[in-house]
Amino acid sequence: MKLIMLQLKDLPTPKVLAKFSKRYPDADVTAVSSVLQLLRVATDLSIALDVCLSKHGLLQGRWWVLILLMREQSKTSQPSILADKAGVSRATMTGLLDGLEQNGLVAREFVKNDRRTVLIKLTDAGIIKLDDVMPDYYQRIRRCMKDLDEEKRMQLQQILGLINLGIPALV
Repeated sequence: MKLIMLQLKDLPTPKVLAKFSKRYPDADVTAVSSVLQLLRVATDLSIALDVCLSKHGLLQGRWWVLILLMREQSKTSQPSILADKAGVSRATMTGLLDGLEQNGLVAREFVKNDRRTVLIKLTDAGIIKLDDVMPDYYQRIRRCMKDLDEEKRMQLQQILGLINLGIPALV
């Protein structure tokens, strides 16, 4: 089952939310408005990241795998560990790895004494790809966040951390 994320372009106004709160008294208008705005911004960021990465012939999932491998001292990891770190199923990770391997950006290596254990290694081509992508990515992030000084960025991180703590209330 593929999850389809709606991209609500027309966020409700405070007046519309107030109308809903009359019908549904538990509605906290500013909380709802804040969450909807956060979802809207997160969706826009994700779309913008896709556009940025597509200019380099990558998709987000594949890019994240390259990043996860680059973070490892040995530039190597197991598919199951990569899946856990990326928050995807093992089947999804297999598909991501297949595409990256076809493009020569990663290689599968079998452990000599245990042919069941496969390691994924970032290739030199994968490192070169990241060396091409990352400067562009970092410049775009810098421009995106230019209107927030260091203090506001730290506040944003704290606020997002608090929101993250509240997410279990939704499930």
